Amino acid sequence: MVTPNPAIAPTNTEPEPEDDYDYDASPLPPDRYDEVPEGMEEVDGVLIEKTGVTLNHAAVQGKVLFAWLTHCLTNQLGGEVYPEAPCRTDRQKRRPDVAYMTPELLAQYGRPAILPQSFPLVAEVASPDDKAELLFHKAREYLRSGNQEVWLLFPENQLVMIATQSSWQIFTDSATVSTQIVLPGFSIAIAELFA
Repeated sequence: MVTPNPAIAPTNTEPEPEDDYDYDASPLPPDRYDEVPEGMEEVDGVLIEKTGVTLNHAAVQGKVLFAWLTHCLTNQLGGEVYPEAPCRTDRQKRRPDVAYMTPELLAQYGRPAILPQSFPLVAEVASPDDKAELLFHKAREYLRSGNQEVWLLFPENQLVMIATQSSWQIFTDSATVSTQIVLPGFSIAIAELFA
């Protein structure tokens, strides 16, 4: 029998899992969602990097976040507005570009690592390489999972789509859009969002 010598530190030839782990290629067990790196979502059990973000995309995302937050604070509506906060849908783990959590959900869940349902109001800003059909699919996924209203923003074409359980509406750059269900009283000119 060999007794290990404590004075000799064992050498570890295994790579560090955080350094060499290929998050893009591996399914993610449900209990490891907190380990998902920023800027990624789990789609069909595989981590996918959110790519294609441009300065234009980021500017629109920031304007939506600022406008929703300002409306909440000015009107004392409560709740919180987040950029890319994680939530669970009926099929995936998503990070919408902008999300609003109502005071009721905040009281119910607090600030968990991942919201166990979709946020009531989300905005997704299309990147130049996003396919519209995939964004429509994502909107339906949010709506099946506790969401009440989805804003899809298309900066390149200056269009906004608002989806609810009962309707899908398209607005052009000359219109002013308003929330349909969540954040009562909020409206903004599309031209201002895309300026």
